[in-house]
Amino acid sequence: MVVQAYILIQTEVGKAAEVAHSVADVKGVTLAEDVTGPYDVIVRAEARNVDELGKLVVARVQTLPGITRTLTCPVVHI
Repeated sequence: MVVQAYILIQTEVGKAAEVAHSVADVKGVTLAEDVTGPYDVIVRAEARNVDELGKLVVARVQTLPGITRTLTCPVVHI
């Protein structure tokens, strides 16, 4: 079973488009769009399990230049 999540990203001023483009190339990211509001980029991602999702966020997403904060929201099916 695959774990899916939305990753809400805040970026440095003026970096949203650049971050969205960079994060779209990360393995495990299925969609990345720059948006308006309290977050600058919204990412849809998937991983084999919660641990792999954590590694994706910490090791591959948060290390990209221009990102200042992330919030990971796992998808649940109620």
